[in-house]
Amino acid sequence: MEKNLNIFTSLIMLILLSSCSTGRYQYADDHHPDDIPPLAHIEEVTPRYEPYSRGGNKNYRVRGIDYKVFTDITEFSESGYASWYGNKFHGHLTSNGERYDMFAMSAAHKNLPLPSYVQVTNLENNKQVIVRVNDRGPFHEGRIIDLSYAAANKLDIIKSGTAKVEIKLLHFTEAQNDHKNDFLKGYFYIQYLVTSQADKAKTLGKSLSKEYQVEAQTIKDKKNYRLRLGPLNSEKEAQILLEKLQQIYRQAFIVHQVKRE
Repeated sequence: MEKNLNIFTSLIMLILLSSCSTGRYQYADDHHPDDIPPLAHIEEVTPRYEPYSRGGNKNYRVRGIDYKVFTDITEFSESGYASWYGNKFHGHLTSNGERYDMFAMSAAHKNLPLPSYVQVTNLENNKQVIVRVNDRGPFHEGRIIDLSYAAANKLDIIKSGTAKVEIKLLHFTEAQNDHKNDFLKGYFYIQYLVTSQADKAKTLGKSLSKEYQVEAQTIKDKKNYRLRLGPLNSEKEAQILLEKLQQIYRQAFIVHQVKRE
């Protein structure tokens, strides 16, 4: 009896592991967001140096195929088809441990180190965006990058679902990063958490604002709240605060918002 129970338990575990490893990449059930906020005000991504995250940067296998992570590259370009992923994955963990935000300018790539910044050009209409790669995929033949809903919207590929694109890695060293944003006019924010709990968002924002003497910002989209501290006047100041917050919120990252003249 005990032997049969052990076999049954093992089979259940295999089924669960199988669905965890493949269900994440089945796009048949993915769909547009139910409530679409204004997308014209989505912050543009400013490429910069970031240390590679602890998660998502080891070689891996999906559906029996081995994938290598290019952790030592400084130049990279690729042409192929882009797709996008949206509501099904919104709020779930990305491969480097952050929360997927379909209204942020992000993307998934099979091989680039996480995080990376790439320029994406829609070869069908010449529109361009810069995205921050923090996830793995797409695992469909011929597709080279999966864009967030916001990025796909800016490239005008929501309706078609896919488009022929060219991507180019934007690489910076830590030394370059120290002075790269000196000429930019703008503000910096630290996004440290995404939560669906309104009370938690309010309480946590108020607490951290008092602790770090920085204004708290809460951005609501659909059922989630994006929690940020800022604005900060310099990237150096933002980096100092980021390092403090990452001791508790490892997924925290810097958001740069350009001043509008």
